Amino acid sequence: MHTRRIGDVEVSAIGLGAMPMSIEGRPDEARSLATLHAALDAGVTLIDTADAYHRDADEVGHNETLIAKALASHDRGKDVLVATKGGHLRPGDGSWTLDGSPRHLKEACEASLRRLGVEAIGLYQFHRPDPRVPYAESVGAVRDLLDEGKIRMAGISNANPDQIRQANEILGGRLVSVQNQFSPAFRSSEPELRLCDDLGIAFLPWSPLGGISRARELGSAYAPFARVAEAHGVSPQRVCLAWMLAKSPVVVPIPGASRPETILDSLAATDLVLSAGEIAELDAV
Repeated sequence: MHTRRIGDVEVSAIGLGAMPMSIEGRPDEARSLATLHAALDAGVTLIDTADAYHRDADEVGHNETLIAKALASHDRGKDVLVATKGGHLRPGDGSWTLDGSPRHLKEACEASLRRLGVEAIGLYQFHRPDPRVPYAESVGAVRDLLDEGKIRMAGISNANPDQIRQANEILGGRLVSVQNQFSPAFRSSEPELRLCDDLGIAFLPWSPLGGISRARELGSAYAPFARVAEAHGVSPQRVCLAWMLAKSPVVVPIPGASRPETILDSLAATDLVLSAGEIAELDAV
């Protein structure tokens, strides 16, 4: 497995986004555990989750609990960096709400620690800015958690360039990751990716294949990805992830999966080498 770095930790160049295993349309637990174990068997050492990755109101942290169970039952579980997030909430009716208050973030972190069964969370990320709370206060809470040893590394998600710079300053230069949406269908995070490249901060594209509902249609929606895929005899999804990896060494995609075969195809992107011409063709989409 090829590797990249988040802070001072070496991780697999492609991680696993575990959200599809816990929200609407999720598989049964046996298939989810099989997917997680297949990823670990293949060398994945980064798994992305959040306390908000659940379906029903009474099961906050469902995804964190599932991951903890998978890691505890696998001999490579201790080698995995678990990246979780706080500040987003799901009332249970399919909607998403926000609470970026320092009090909530600190309480959420404590709950995540219990569910994951760890003394310190490997990577804790502020999930999404809350317009009701000054951004500096939210990131300040993450800084406090870092200083207190409750988390080992700090990141932010769904942030713009100004927020990235502000967060890094508040954290005293200790911001290690930015997790933003980025895919062929969603290119507006290019400035954030470039800034992370300049600063040496890991950039974690979420929904890199376009999201649960669009991932299968990537090749039909974007002809260049289908053409390059056909030339290499691989899936358009694999081409998409290889294209992202080629953009910068700070990029660590976290494609979602709920089937073993899906994550295994994604991981194979680390061995796919695209030509400069192919990359230029895909960049032009």
